[in-house]
Amino acid sequence: MTTLEVDLLVVGGGIHGAGIARDAAGRGLRVLLAEQSDLASATSSASSKLAHGGLRYLERFDLRLVREALHERETLMRIAPHLVRPLPFFLPLSARTRPAWQIRAGLLLYDLLAGRSSLPRSRTLDLSHSAEGRFLQPQFRRGFCYWDGWVDDARLVVANALDAAQRGALVMTRTRCERVIPAGTGWHAMLVSAGAAPREVRSRALVNATGPWVDEFLRSHTPLRPIGRARLVQGGHLAVRRTVPGARALLLQNDDGRVVFILPFEDDFALIGTTDVPVSDAAGTPLSEAEAHYLCRAVNGYLAEPIAPSDVVWSTVGVRALYDDGSANPSRISRDYVLQLDRADNGARMLSVFGGKLTTYRRLSEEALARLSPAFPRLAPAWTASATLPGGDLGGMSLARWCETLVARFPGLPPDWVTAIARRHGALAQTVLGEARMPEELGAHFGASLTQREVDYLMQHEWARDADDVLWRRTKTGVHLSRAQRQAVADAVRQAHPARGTDAKPDLA
Repeated sequence: MTTLEVDLLVVGGGIHGAGIARDAAGRGLRVLLAEQSDLASATSSASSKLAHGGLRYLERFDLRLVREALHERETLMRIAPHLVRPLPFFLPLSARTRPAWQIRAGLLLYDLLAGRSSLPRSRTLDLSHSAEGRFLQPQFRRGFCYWDGWVDDARLVVANALDAAQRGALVMTRTRCERVIPAGTGWHAMLVSAGAAPREVRSRALVNATGPWVDEFLRSHTPLRPIGRARLVQGGHLAVRRTVPGARALLLQNDDGRVVFILPFEDDFALIGTTDVPVSDAAGTPLSEAEAHYLCRAVNGYLAEPIAPSDVVWSTVGVRALYDDGSANPSRISRDYVLQLDRADNGARMLSVFGGKLTTYRRLSEEALARLSPAFPRLAPAWTASATLPGGDLGGMSLARWCETLVARFPGLPPDWVTAIARRHGALAQTVLGEARMPEELGAHFGASLTQREVDYLMQHEWARDADDVLWRRTKTGVHLSRAQRQAVADAVRQAHPARGTDAKPDLA
């Protein structure tokens, strides 16, 4: 059995693992990223899909977290304009919850903490004379408008993994880290991939970026015995047919003090969330009937046309490993990240990631490398704040302008297909489309904007191995397709990888 020698072994292929791997590879380290399933297969593909500062965190006086997140929001819109884009939010004023002065003060502080942002400042809104007011109950006549960012969460993970690989990192999906023991001055790990012989890896340092499995990994896969620090909290979202036309989002105050989002999703749908439910299983549990009723009841206090659980076409849950700060209320636990550095008896360093927001992953990655820097005396300086992610170089154009340019460049292809591919791949959309000039040149059309050409590209270049990878993470086309269409994708994937293709998700009608 050959042994692979690396500087840094990163376990976990969510946003934090991929971000740390990218940062480390760009600084000249030999990096291996091991993910037991698919990239972004857990929490990182089940977020609210927002690059935001967290307006509600101001009530907890988490000013540092909000300021850092707002600045990172700006950075992400610059380095990944195809994946992170501005989104206006409308906040109706309710007499039952926070008073107008408190909300206005919070929004002014939000604008102040954002500094020199490219997004518009917040403003008051007369809902009786606005398009948003037409979709609300008549008692909501006043409100506020502010701006944040929307992000394709799973594709952001893939983009970071792509950049890491382009800079020399080895990215191994479907690869489980079975055990880690101190060896020499570093770590000796055993990696097991499906259908392959186990592989030994020696690394100088290790990052435990396993998300909700962070405590379990420390307890069962390493000789370390730290005190459990993770509080597992499940956030659930549901999707219904569009409730508010256009690219508009609503932030609604619930009578329990929490807030609920209604977010535009895949053009035809609205994503509603999120819940905050303590769980003990890192894999989470399917969205419960109680959670679905909670979200429907929250939005029905505002919408002119109510929704019911029977209107739900898709749901998802994600479990977050928040750092246990002793709070009894899961909604009050800080979403800030905590990096725990442990040392084995031989002095080898292992960094474990607790908490963290999708928005702040890049800054977290920088701090992780700073904490590990004593193991790498010649570590290059931080670099990711100004380096565009793969697909993000749009030649100075906005995403909308880039989509228009690409549609004009491929006049024989359906404009909605080209636009969807441009949103997913940015500048790399030209590589996906190749020399195709007519729809049939893209191969089989599975529905929505998904064709055989893109499925092949995702499998060849983005580590996609089964239908779920294609339908729910690399694209979100699964929500548009019928059961038969999703099965056709599964069959196509199985043909390409007979031993690994699986059936599509069976949870949609």
